[in-house]
Amino acid sequence: MLDAGIKTQLREHFAKISQPVEIAMALDDGEKSRELRSLLDDIAGLSDHFTLVERREGAQRVPSFSLNRPGEDLGMRFSGIPMGHEFTSLILALLQVAGHASN
Repeated sequence: MLDAGIKTQLREHFAKISQPVEIAMALDDGEKSRELRSLLDDIAGLSDHFTLVERREGAQRVPSFSLNRPGEDLGMRFSGIPMGHEFTSLILALLQVAGHASN
């Protein structure tokens, strides 16, 4: 879902992280869930610090996902597919959760 140029830029940023991040997805069988899964697969493939898990219980919105440290719910949740400024917010949130706050 992400183009090669974006992946290259993100790899550079994600190389600076130091803590593991769990990306917990709440998905169904719909098209938007498949698109979100594709995006999160791309992101998770950019760093060994990222782990994808499916966790639908307790999800108020589907598709959605949360960013957590393993064993710790940080309350960072995204509904739907983050695009535009929401995508930037996602990247900044990933960096913050992973121990590398960015300007």
